[in-house]
Amino acid sequence: MNKGYWILRIDVSDQDKFKQYSEAAAVALKKYKARFVIRAGMSECMEGEARLRNTVIEFPSYQDALDCWNSPEYQSAIAIRKEVTIADLVVIEGYDGPQPTT
Repeated sequence: MNKGYWILRIDVSDQDKFKQYSEAAAVALKKYKARFVIRAGMSECMEGEARLRNTVIEFPSYQDALDCWNSPEYQSAIAIRKEVTIADLVVIEGYDGPQPTT
């Protein structure tokens, strides 16, 4: 079974309110065994439109990633986030197939 991922790109207008969202979201993320792979580190936009924060969250499976998004716990957190962010979030299935060779 392939892992699942959330890819988030977010602009934040109120850091205090965003902290409330992060705390609320942590409940759902813990429940679905999520793990931060990338969390708002340094970045450089090479193409397209940049956002202030970029995050990748890994889940044990694609279904776990979907279930977390749809959970009541995360939906409550989204209500907080939507007040103070512009966000793009994609739920995507991981890939475990052949890789380029040198």
